[in-house]
Amino acid sequence: MKTAEDIKEITLPPRQTGRWDSRRSQTVVGYLFLAPTLLFFAVFLVVPLGFSLFISFSSWSGFDLTSIEWVGLQNYKDILSKDSAFLTPILTNTLYFAFGTVLLSFVAAVIVAYMITRLKFEGFWRTLYFLPMVTTVVAVGNVWKFMYDPNGGLINAVLNRLGMPTVAFLDNPDTALTSIVVVSAWAAIGSAVLILTAGLKGIPESYYEAAELEGASVSKMFWHITLPLLRPSMLFVLITGLISGLQSFTLTMVMTGDGGPGNATNVGGLEMYNQAFQYSAWGIACAMAFILFIIVFVVTAIQLMIFRRGGVESY
Repeated sequence: MKTAEDIKEITLPPRQTGRWDSRRSQTVVGYLFLAPTLLFFAVFLVVPLGFSLFISFSSWSGFDLTSIEWVGLQNYKDILSKDSAFLTPILTNTLYFAFGTVLLSFVAAVIVAYMITRLKFEGFWRTLYFLPMVTTVVAVGNVWKFMYDPNGGLINAVLNRLGMPTVAFLDNPDTALTSIVVVSAWAAIGSAVLILTAGLKGIPESYYEAAELEGASVSKMFWHITLPLLRPSMLFVLITGLISGLQSFTLTMVMTGDGGPGNATNVGGLEMYNQAFQYSAWGIACAMAFILFIIVFVVTAIQLMIFRRGGVESY
């Protein structure tokens, strides 16, 4: 006669096998649902990324795959050599453009977001500042290009009325890049205001009420309550802003055409575009792209490290 332990030993394995089969079936079904997304990423992200990495070590004029010639690290050596214009001024222009855009737009966005959350018709003001974001970069660039025009442009007309001389904003190498940075920062304020406003609304009002009872001034509440609790939103704005700034080139192309005068406004993205589509040097263009990727990765890692030391663990 079988005891209870013998029956357990006999019946337990089929139950475990059944559960295992059920989990395996669920896993298979899960992967089947994910298959279209995984296929999309494989076709439009992984394959182009791997091909670009391969091309960065090759010489290729485009279109004809049989003309690809392996050159090893030669593209990277040419780009990073002392005689190359990529390090100076193109890379320095790229960093100046990205950091200048983020700095101006971030400071303006913090001030604007803090002010409009204390105004009536908050939605109207938020929409007003967000309008540049729904306007194409080509339209924004052309409008500002006419405003900068030394012959009848709005900004020079105002300067002349104030008794100041005409400024060739986009034709002078000393002012051209800064003029584009101002436009880029103006266009980026809207999205930053939207995110920072949401972050401000997440700060409990009880903190401000307690601070008022303790006699804290508005400036003290801003520095000791608003800014510390706004750090996650600030981190997101700074990281996405810098990544966008380091990759941006459309505005420069619209306002200057080829990154001129000289290379005064040429940035990494525009140089990559010119190398690929103007000079058919796809290997050089891909190598520049991966160098820029490393720079973006390092800058983002430094930002995360700084904010984590300040108490932000994640966003």
